Amino acid sequence: MRVCDVVTINCPLHPETEHLFDAKLIATMKRGAYLVNTARGKICDRDAVAKALETGQLAGYAGDVWFPQPAPQDHPWRTMPHHGMTPHTSGTSLSAQARYAAGTREILECWFASRPIRPEYLIVDKGNLAGAGAHAYSAGNATGGSDEAAKFKKG
Repeated sequence: MRVCDVVTINCPLHPETEHLFDAKLIATMKRGAYLVNTARGKICDRDAVAKALETGQLAGYAGDVWFPQPAPQDHPWRTMPHHGMTPHTSGTSLSAQARYAAGTREILECWFASRPIRPEYLIVDKGNLAGAGAHAYSAGNATGGSDEAAKFKKG
């Protein structure tokens, strides 16, 4: 981190990676480095990123992920200096959309016919991580704990 001009974040959001890039970790980065986050917004502490840009610790921040999504109008990343935020467009090619549609159809057909759903489509089964989800996620709640997120929860 001390010698990198650009650091890219390419990891899943787990309770262990939530706010991984906080003020303490960003302070260990080379002053004037760039941070690129195309993973998940909540891997970065939003206020720490904004402050690091204001102080010059970071020269720039780029990404296509926010927490929460959609970001509220008062989200600090909307107005922080030296940033480039783009829409998250992963997997939006026509062939990807066709695969998503076919997979969704297969899942629904299996569900309505009481047939097992293929493990690669499962994330949770009977309340437990399962299939692909058991390999890609860890138990915990990495989407809670945000004042913005609480605004969007329905009582």
